[in-house]
Amino acid sequence: MYISTTFELTADGPPSIVVPLFGADRERVWAEGWAPRFIHPSPAADRPGMVFAVGDATWINTRFDVAAGDIQYAYVVPDAMTALISIRATARGDATHVVVTYERTSLTPAADERVRALAEQDRSAGPAWARETNAYLASA
Repeated sequence: MYISTTFELTADGPPSIVVPLFGADRERVWAEGWAPRFIHPSPAADRPGMVFAVGDATWINTRFDVAAGDIQYAYVVPDAMTALISIRATARGDATHVVVTYERTSLTPAADERVRALAEQDRSAGPAWARETNAYLASA
């Protein structure tokens, strides 16, 4: 099974401030419960090639271009699924428009339900991401 989902949000700040917040390391300042275990580099640094684990998934950052507003991650959950997450950010006045696309593929029929459930969560994630990023930006 393959499912692609996209959501959008507006963050109240310029891309130069907002885009770095979507790095796995910086995301910890605004995303409640986000607690990756960083593997490479050490100490953690948001950049292409960064490797970290979240639960049973191993992630790698494949693109991290703040100036272009282009970030991408791939992760694998052994014997279950793969995921590709693409984040595109563009200036919109004094704010930043962010488009997040998750592409998940189950590796076994037993993982189909997990992929469906995550896709359903993705569809409604925009408001929560906007609320959390904007709360952080307002307090920073």
